[in-house]
Amino acid sequence: MTTIAVTGASGFCGSHVAAAAAARGYEVLCVGRRPGPVGRHVPWDAAREVPDLSGADLVVHCAAAVGDPVPGSRAEAAMRAVNVDGTARLLRAAAGRPVVWVSSASVYEPGPGRSRITEDHPVRGQLNAYGRTKAAGEALALAGGAVVLRPRAVYGAGDPHLVPRLLARVRRGLLLLPGTSVRLSLTAVENLTDACLAAAGWPPGAYNVADPAPYDRDQAVQTVLRAHGVRARIRHVPVPAARTVARTAQLLAELRPHTEPVLTPYAVDQLAASVVLDVSKAQSQGWTAGRLLADYTRALPTG
Repeated sequence: MTTIAVTGASGFCGSHVAAAAAARGYEVLCVGRRPGPVGRHVPWDAAREVPDLSGADLVVHCAAAVGDPVPGSRAEAAMRAVNVDGTARLLRAAAGRPVVWVSSASVYEPGPGRSRITEDHPVRGQLNAYGRTKAAGEALALAGGAVVLRPRAVYGAGDPHLVPRLLARVRRGLLLLPGTSVRLSLTAVENLTDACLAAAGWPPGAYNVADPAPYDRDQAVQTVLRAHGVRARIRHVPVPAARTVARTAQLLAELRPHTEPVLTPYAVDQLAASVVLDVSKAQSQGWTAGRLLADYTRALPTG
């Protein structure tokens, strides 16, 4: 029986990968601070330790520090300790085993030219600590011969970030979004999970992972809101005004340690610009995204 080590298996993406691996007949090692949903727990603090990967045949690295901390803050340093230094420790422990490293489309250079992003798009100029540390971590992984997956805006059952933040932004039946609607790639966690379990046999390198087709931003947002029983009107805020608010919020957050800004330049960029991932490279390896946003909303409990 093949044994797969899944780091971050108690988290959102990692728990899906671990559960799917067990369902497909893998023996699962859940590597992280807390036990995962299946398999055997291998304790690991990514910010401090080299993990014990004894018995593992392959590794899927989902563990990551997430968020949008103030530049130069202790929170950014803590994020680097996990996303960059933790990657170095993991690669040292992997010692030649196949590694699938879950990165993010936030590593791509912001600005124009993202209406169809291939893996050759420049990786530089990231707008926040998460993007910077994921870019540095994946550079180590690529140099070590790993397969690197770049999803965008992962959503699904158990999502602690994307949808909860969206719902929290609704105020008195109104949701403010920067700029007019654009086309955006999203990634169902099931699609990412399938890629994670398939990618160990792919040639080393970076691969975009997303749903089969991009979504209209405003339509997707309304679909998610309605599915969660939230009735809200979308109002468009001019992008320059949104950027000004984001910069001000970031400056205010710098005065309050241990807090994140309520709005950041990164968040404005991710919502206001068309960002569509070209997934043909992953498809050439036989991977197909079978999950859609509509599948997620249909699966939500009603009433």
